[in-house]
Amino acid sequence: MTILVLGGSSQIGHFLLPRLRASGEQVLALSRHPRPGQTGVDWLQGALPAAVPALPPLSAIISFGPLWALAEWLSNAPLSDAPRVIATSSMSAETKRDSSVPAERDISRQLREGEAALAAACARHGCAWTVLRPTLIYGAGLDKSLTPIARRAMRLRLFPLPAGRGLRQPVHADDIAQAVLAALECPATAGRILSIGGGERMPAAEMFARVRRSLPRSTVPLPLPAWLLRLGQRALPPLRGPLTRLDADLVADNDELRRLLGISPRPFRPDPSMWLSPV
Repeated sequence: MTILVLGGSSQIGHFLLPRLRASGEQVLALSRHPRPGQTGVDWLQGALPAAVPALPPLSAIISFGPLWALAEWLSNAPLSDAPRVIATSSMSAETKRDSSVPAERDISRQLREGEAALAAACARHGCAWTVLRPTLIYGAGLDKSLTPIARRAMRLRLFPLPAGRGLRQPVHADDIAQAVLAALECPATAGRILSIGGGERMPAAEMFARVRRSLPRSTVPLPLPAWLLRLGQRALPPLRGPLTRLDADLVADNDELRRLLGISPRPFRPDPSMWLSPV
């Protein structure tokens, strides 16, 4: 097999590429910037949708980038075979659908439209496709959610702990990588959108508390009570969406993931290494 990975330098790609190399597959990875040599991975320089170099026949395409760009490229790509396509979207497609913030509703709509565009592009080539919708991703020090909070707290030695009754289900990037590999070998997932969350649900306040306890430096806890968060929603409109969601459940149903792929993501047990950038 020759597998093209789009987003190989992402947090999921960080775990997927070594697993692909270990399986003996021929791997091509696309990057906007030159990458150092890596045993078992041929890095190509380019970008979706219009700056992709010539490619050999592919057996699979794995993408962790924007769905619209992938769909646009696939629509015009001269694919000689019908490669299997695995891509990631986000649970925000559902959890932000009815948000009180218009920009967040737009994000949800764009994700769902991107998923539909990808399905249509794959149909033109006769490609089987699967989309994974992860919840909040962590594990490689590359995420834009928990890692910035952890690093800021280590720098300031102060950790804000917002009250939050809404449930969270963080998913480790390596569990998503394992789901991608399983989907490659599972015809039953063709044409499906599968949600994937972590193996444990907890209140948002507990999630932040666990991050704080995992840090390699001591920090002073700064509780942010519910009344203060409500005040923040009114006084700081850009934060209205994130603050409102603290009391909303942002979770995924893993039943189909377990039934079809045999994947059971790990519980949320962060450690200090997860907040450091990979070398």
